[in-house]
Amino acid sequence: MQQFVFKFLALLGSGHTLTAPSPSPSPYSPQLTQSLLSVPLATGIPVRSCPFVPFPSPSSEPPIPYVYPLTSPNTPPPVGNPALVPDFASAWANAYERAKAKVATFTLEQKVNVTTGVGWEGGRCTGNTPPVGDFPGLCLEDSPLGVRSADFTTAFPAAINAATTWKRSLLRARGVAMGKEHVGKGVNIALGPMMNMGRIAQGGRNWEGFGADPFLAGVSAYETILGMQSAGVQACAKHYINNEQEHNRTQSSSNIDDRTQHEIYAAPFLRSVMAGVASVMCSYNLVNGVYACDNNSTLNGILKSEFGFQGFVMSDWSAQHSTLSAITGLDMTMPGDITFNSGTSYFGANLTAYVQNDTIPEARVDDMATRILAGWYLLGQDSPSYPHTNFNAFQPLDEATNEHIDVQDDHDEVVREVGAASTVLLKNVDGALPLKKPRKLVLVGSDAGPARVAGPNEFFDQGGVDGILAMGWGSGAYISATCFSHPYEALQARARKDHTSFSWFFDDFDLVGAGTAAIQKDAAIVFLLSDSGEAYITVDGNEGDRNNLTAWHNGDALVKAVAAQNNNTIVVVNSVGPIILEPWIDHPNVTAVVWAGLGGTETGNALVDILYGAVNPSGRLPYTIAKSPSDYSAQLATGGTDDEIVNITYSDGLFVDYRHFDAANIAPRYEFGFGLSYTTFEYSSLSISPVVGGQDQDGALEANWAAGKPSPQVVGSSTAVWLHRPAFSVCFTVKNTGAVAGTEIPQVYLHFPARAGEPPSVLRGFTDVDLQPGQAQSVTITLSHYDLSIWDVVSQSWIRPSGTYSLSVGASSRDFRLKGKIPL
Repeated sequence: MQQFVFKFLALLGSGHTLTAPSPSPSPYSPQLTQSLLSVPLATGIPVRSCPFVPFPSPSSEPPIPYVYPLTSPNTPPPVGNPALVPDFASAWANAYERAKAKVATFTLEQKVNVTTGVGWEGGRCTGNTPPVGDFPGLCLEDSPLGVRSADFTTAFPAAINAATTWKRSLLRARGVAMGKEHVGKGVNIALGPMMNMGRIAQGGRNWEGFGADPFLAGVSAYETILGMQSAGVQACAKHYINNEQEHNRTQSSSNIDDRTQHEIYAAPFLRSVMAGVASVMCSYNLVNGVYACDNNSTLNGILKSEFGFQGFVMSDWSAQHSTLSAITGLDMTMPGDITFNSGTSYFGANLTAYVQNDTIPEARVDDMATRILAGWYLLGQDSPSYPHTNFNAFQPLDEATNEHIDVQDDHDEVVREVGAASTVLLKNVDGALPLKKPRKLVLVGSDAGPARVAGPNEFFDQGGVDGILAMGWGSGAYISATCFSHPYEALQARARKDHTSFSWFFDDFDLVGAGTAAIQKDAAIVFLLSDSGEAYITVDGNEGDRNNLTAWHNGDALVKAVAAQNNNTIVVVNSVGPIILEPWIDHPNVTAVVWAGLGGTETGNALVDILYGAVNPSGRLPYTIAKSPSDYSAQLATGGTDDEIVNITYSDGLFVDYRHFDAANIAPRYEFGFGLSYTTFEYSSLSISPVVGGQDQDGALEANWAAGKPSPQVVGSSTAVWLHRPAFSVCFTVKNTGAVAGTEIPQVYLHFPARAGEPPSVLRGFTDVDLQPGQAQSVTITLSHYDLSIWDVVSQSWIRPSGTYSLSVGASSRDFRLKGKIPL
């Protein structure tokens, strides 16, 4: 591997004093000349001229058959072989060549235009950049579960549900379908996926992400991005980094050590870079005292140097804090103005002035514009056939700018399949489920029904809940839903088919009425919900983050009232994340608990598939459900005033979620990775062996690793192929020992040597196995050098700690069926 030295310097300190520049003409295209005016620099601020040396491209290696194939976003590696490490180097090189040629024709002002949004509500999308020459500009649009604020689109299951499937094929299929809808609406950059960790169980936007484990989140982000970009839209990995709660998100500093940052919070972003993601969005919060969008350490040091990220970094909306953020790694400001509709920008005329007075080298602006255009070329969006933007996010009723293009296709099938596969069966006593044509069935709880006031789009940005909960609220949620399948509708259709006497009771607070409705019913299904979202909306006193982990709408009392009258009470939970189930989970009349999460538009139909056994539940929890909120490793940080920065110390370190429960020997109610089935599975015949023929020109690096020595610090060192390609094979057999077909999710947990300082068990592999009754299948899961490594803060590299490695294979983080040692 060619060696590169990271030469980037961002030097701020003593030097010549800048004075406010004279007002300069707006650098925007003529129709935008009045939108963003110059912001004068404060006088008397000492700033030294900041040198810039472009990052070299990460070195490429010859293709390795079946391991390291040359590829491009439109032809990603097949989902069936997670051992492949795709090589996007050639595709990026071609995109860069074309982008550099285009940028070379631009003036300084035009290059700055490429980097600067047109301002809030300045275009038809949530974010927009202006046309420059024959470059048409870019449309940036939410959200992580569908095209926000556009009609005839699909509301897909939330990302947390996608992760709950633990199925790479469905993660990829959901990504493809979402990508196609964004492309069909003329979106260039889809603002997702989101991959912040579920460190805080109450975290308002946890449902937009992939759970509480970095390996599961990394796989989910990887497959989602490969799917989205194969459809032609640029994906955006967000929110980089340490944005784990909504309270004080713009005035809090996430204070975290280097090892924890690398092993937990940066890991999903590393996998995103390996998936060829075109863009990354930096977050609102500070990281170790420096705003994330101005943070040289995280943007230049980790993302662009260590990970070798070749795309561009955009700010979250108004998350930029200085023009000098161009030097610390920011490439694009969104939406362009400092505050919404302020007519000011940190980039725009200010960035031009900083170049002209020799504070920021023009070479850096070239780099910014090149990175942005490279993403456009990488995804083939320069093609004349790429759809133009055909909706208006801010004026959806304007017929002149909304063409009402239907992009839904057959995506309802993907939604339904993901919805069913992401449903987790938590409890099932004496075969209460699946239902077998009950004579009398009652639904209890408002979450079972349709919105009683104004349909699925009743609340602005879904900032409220009336009827079924299918998504949280905020910018990652609002969908102009065409229709919703709610449980009341879907279950009534099935009851009609079975000649079941069907009734319902939607008043959550009339406990006497709810209990009465459940009398003499063969089954009573109680629906619970818990909601959360982004901080700019407060719902029932919950300012983004949840105030507590209890069920909303009197849910606990509702279950107990029904269970007091019916000995076959089934509970269905639609929730953004964990809730405490202790008030009723051990009630003898609660026979089954179904964790449905946030299923999108086909929520009702997917639930019926599970309840009646058309689909055998295979969902597995992507987080731990605790017995008490205090059992979690970290709590929501509140308080603070408008003029102070709240410090949030990540004192739990590597011990997040199940890792903490294991280390502290805390019994959860339901552990990470848990989920029941209508059948049973048996594990046998474990063998662990090195992958033969793995070494080539990187043999010296692998030998260093095997000896516990550090690897070189080079651009792309953390995404190098030698680190991620298969090193060991874990082989075993899974057999369906029950009476019905089902899917098992085998999970591999690594146990590091004690001296490594790792949690007791760390997820390092999983797959899904579909089996008929009596059928057995051999399963192989591979482990890489990266999987067996820890981050060494001294050498700044991934190293192998000395000692004995063992692993366990099983059905959850606490249900180990097979154990073995890794032959190192």
